[in-house]
Amino acid sequence: MDKREDLAGPGIGDYAEIEKILPQDYESLLTPKETQLAIFAIKDYIEENLCKELNLIRVTCPLIVDAESGINDYLDRDGSRTPIEFPCGLGLEKPIRAQIVQAATKWKRLALKQFGMNVGEGILCDMRAVRKDYFLDHDHSAYVDQWDWEKVITEEQRNLDFLTEVVKKIWKVIKGAEGHVQRLFPQLKGKYPNLPDNIKFMHAEDIFDMYPDLPRKQRETEILQKYPAIFIYGIGYPLKDGYPHELRAADYDDWVTETKSEDGRTMHGLNGDILVWNPVTKRRHELSSMGIRVNAESLIKQLELSGQLDFLKYPYHQAILNNEIPLSIGGGIGQSRTYMLLLRKAHIGEVSVTVWPKILKEMCEKKNIHVLE
Repeated sequence: MDKREDLAGPGIGDYAEIEKILPQDYESLLTPKETQLAIFAIKDYIEENLCKELNLIRVTCPLIVDAESGINDYLDRDGSRTPIEFPCGLGLEKPIRAQIVQAATKWKRLALKQFGMNVGEGILCDMRAVRKDYFLDHDHSAYVDQWDWEKVITEEQRNLDFLTEVVKKIWKVIKGAEGHVQRLFPQLKGKYPNLPDNIKFMHAEDIFDMYPDLPRKQRETEILQKYPAIFIYGIGYPLKDGYPHELRAADYDDWVTETKSEDGRTMHGLNGDILVWNPVTKRRHELSSMGIRVNAESLIKQLELSGQLDFLKYPYHQAILNNEIPLSIGGGIGQSRTYMLLLRKAHIGEVSVTVWPKILKEMCEKKNIHVLE
């Protein structure tokens, strides 16, 4: 795979390759019943402790949004992943152009105002979405479940130090969930290494300098051999080869603002991803994408770089330009991705009920991997 093909990353794209990477001697450490009990033990722990660590309250979250609002998430900048759209409203002369959300990223920022959140306060959503343009493999599903969170910040908090402290709090919750579920189900201990106590922070630009000839996923694979849990700063800004580490939409995370590395070098971006090494699949495993959100200045710069200045017509974008919604930081933590990792599963379908192609289900059955239907 070349660098351009590797940018959006919606799945592996080759079932022959998936057959090679699925474990050969896999056996689930939990029964199907135990798995369900463990899933909800993790879910309750993470939701309760995210609220404590980040000062959040749980709120309801949309599954359907109005296409005219500009709220839906397009996930990247190349237009390769589009939402499901349908006319909605029986008896209306002009039906609503409704879309199934792909993520609640932009809605959450508007919701901060709707729910009257002050600086330092935020919201947590039990988000469900559909991403029909994923290639369905071992950790990509058309059904997406995330802990989506958003928090009001000040202009002074739009910096790497603040972002770093928030990531550390999230990592503390994930590590705590690992210990919690292992106390409830001791059979999860021992066979595979636990997550490290601390997460490593690195800029996408530095990782590129280490592996300039490798596509993004291979760079991540290499760096995870050194650091099995990493937060990569600055995802979306073009690197020295002209490509970003990975495509990012231009209208939520801030990936263009200049920052400084610890040794004073100029870097870019106030966002990033949490990635870990999965010892069951022996592959890179993304858990969370998050960041400080765009302000009026960075929104215009990023839309201009992306050739999407026409987006400024949407109410959401106008609200940012006119300072009508709060400055914020936010992100999404993959629920099924987290369950899969902490419960030592080989396939996301073992913890999430959705649709899978026949070829993949038959492949999994031969390898003693039983996906839910």
